[in-house]
Amino acid sequence: MSEMNEFDEDVPEIVKRFMYVNRRAPYGTIYALECLEVVLIAAAFDQDVSVVFLDDGVCQLKKNQDTTGIGMKNFSKTYGALDDYDVEKIYVEKESLDARGLTAGDLVIPVEVMAADELREVMAQQDVIISS
Repeated sequence: MSEMNEFDEDVPEIVKRFMYVNRRAPYGTIYALECLEVVLIAAAFDQDVSVVFLDDGVCQLKKNQDTTGIGMKNFSKTYGALDDYDVEKIYVEKESLDARGLTAGDLVIPVEVMAADELREVMAQQDVIISS
């Protein structure tokens, strides 16, 4: 009987469905940038990653952000790296966009806009939900 170790290719890899929920404005705290970094790290380890933007979190994706007045680096273009890490499940709550006068065309990356009730269904299918 041969011993199996954690590096055997025949051992099925356990993949969890991780959903990262972004609710906060992009600047003023470290939550938005740190959440983006965590998403990229999880995706680098081949986990099933999805990202949701709702409430003020939708502002993280807004095009043409000017952060010179607050003295912080604009990191909105970094969301383009999600595609490089094969993060394709990017959801934005329709009601949050509407409340802020935004559309999918106002955002820096392609997203799937979903109504709140549809989004709840997708959330219910996840193994882990992390909200920031």
